[in-house]
This record gives sequence, structure tokens and C-alpha cells, in this order.
Amino acid sequence: MKNILEVKNLSTSFFTHVGEVKAVRGNSFSMEKGDILGIVGESGSGKSVTALSIMGLIDHPGKIIGGEVIFDGEVISTKTENQMSNLRGKEISMIFQDPMTSLNPVFTIENLMVEVIRRHQKVTKNEAREIAIEKLRMVGIPEPENRIKSYPHEFSGGMRQRAMIATALSCNPKLLIADEPTTALDVTIQAQILDILRELSKEIETSIIIITHDLGVIAETCSKLIVMYGGMIMEKGTVEEIFHSPQHPYTQGLMNSIPKMHQRNRGRLIPIPGSPPDLLNPPNGCPFSTRCPHVMKMCTEEMAPFYKLSNTHTSACWLLHEDAPDVEGYKKGCDLDGK
Repeated sequence: MKNILEVKNLSTSFFTHVGEVKAVRGNSFSMEKGDILGIVGESGSGKSVTALSIMGLIDHPGKIIGGEVIFDGEVISTKTENQMSNLRGKEISMIFQDPMTSLNPVFTIENLMVEVIRRHQKVTKNEAREIAIEKLRMVGIPEPENRIKSYPHEFSGGMRQRAMIATALSCNPKLLIADEPTTALDVTIQAQILDILRELSKEIETSIIIITHDLGVIAETCSKLIVMYGGMIMEKGTVEEIFHSPQHPYTQGLMNSIPKMHQRNRGRLIPIPGSPPDLLNPPNGCPFSTRCPHVMKMCTEEMAPFYKLSNTHTSACWLLHEDAPDVEGYKKGCDLDGK
């Protein structure tokens, strides 16, 4: 199947008064039509910057300094702002973290949605309103004919998030990027939002990227997963592969930090000791080497290549090298990923 998105060796930096912050460093991944891809990692790992780079929304002092983004067979990372503005909202849409700051408080939901629809489709104002009402109904907003006249502050947090999703989907985009779509929502509303995203993926075949630090959201919604740390991809594969057999110490640390309901001894969670790397001066080798329980000298000198564990599962860890020491749970002697 043809890839809807290909990211090749993407690097994005922010040039501040104290130096270059290397937020994303040489990352590559792809997704097929209809995929729901999760990108997980702690704060500062480069998840949101990756999404903004794909959308062409990196503002000064940020800049994409390397690599390319290919969407639906076309390189979009070299497009002008005018070209990207025609693409955003129509072909690629994004749901941002905080709907209250993303929805303009002085406009009604109708104003906001109709403007987006008429920007990208040749329809009348009344036709755009009907499309907006249908999208609001699709995401589960009751009485959309009346609620469309509301202002954002008149909606609850969950309703605002639904309105954001409806706006993002108003032109039936091929790719939807959801950046922390369930942050600050209670668990019941979270489940409803995730159900909506899954159903939309099936109904209109929209490919979805979900960016989060919540592994529960990933397990509930996604089919594929990318684990990021220190601006780099540590591991990628299907959700089943990574959850059942993580092959990078950072991924294992994340998995160990999840509360286990079946455990008799529900003691303290197992944290990952140490602090994230300083991306002004990132480590020469693996960015996780300063916190890794299995660190070797090579880890501090050179970033590991991606080792291929299956057709869909790869990990960048020297423990997978045939000459590495034996560590329980790691599959030594894997071939290098030739992609």
C-alpha cells in the first residue's frame, strides 16, 4: 500500500540567544493510508516539534535544517507558506493541545468552521453551515443546529475538543495530527474522544497521528508506535510488538512506569532515574546513555543504528548487536535495518 506520509532524516533546530537547540535530530518514519500512529515520549522529546515540522508551522527562531517531508507522494517541506496554507486544513489538519486557546473566543463555532470550509471548498455560506453541522453531529455534539451558534467558552472542555476535531475534519483531510488530544479531560471524556478518532479513521479513512505521553491512550487507539527521546527515535513498531517486547531501555523504562492493575503488590511506580538531555549540548552517542541501566562505552560515543527485529519492528540500541553482553529480554544478533 502507498505511504500517505514519509519523513526522511528530519532535523529541526531553534536558534536562540544561548545557542542551537537541536529539538529533532535526523528522524525517519512512514505511515500508510488508514494507519493510526502513536508518537510517545516525555516532555521535550521532540514529539510536538515533529508534528509542527510536518505541518510547516515552525516559526522563528525555529528552522527545519535537514531532511524532507513527503505527503501523498509530494515533497511538502520545501513549499512556500502560501502553498502550505492551501494544504493545511484541506489535506492535513491538526488538533492542538488546548482547544480553549486554539478556538478564537470572539467568534462562534459557526464562524470558525464556516471560514475554514469556505477557505478550501467552493461552497456557499449556507452549504458550509450544513457541512459544519454534519461534522459536529459526527463527533457527538447534541443538537448541533443550535450549538453551532455557541461561543467556545459556552462549551465544556470535552465539547471544545469535539468542536476542534469537527473543525479539523471539516474538509475531510487525508491526514489528521492530534497533539495531546485528551490532555486535561476526565477519563470518561477521554474515552469518548478516542472512540471518535477510531470511528473517523474507519468511516472516512483518515490517517491519524496521535502525539501523547500517555501509554494508555496509545494502547487504546493506535496500531503503530514511535518512541522518542532527546529529539530522536529510539524504537518503532506495532503497538503489540513494542508493548509485549520492548527492545530499548528507554521503552522498557516507560513500560515499567505503567501501573499494573493485576499486581498484588501495588507499591511505588518505577521511575526512570536522571534527567532528560540538554538539547543545547546533546550527548555524542545515544541520548539515553546518561540514564540507561545497561550503558556501555560505545553508547556514549556513537548512536546505535536501527536493528531490525521484524518487518515492522526496529530499535536503535547497541544491546541488539551480536557482540553485546547478554541482557535478559534483548534479542541479540539482529540484522541492521537497511531502510
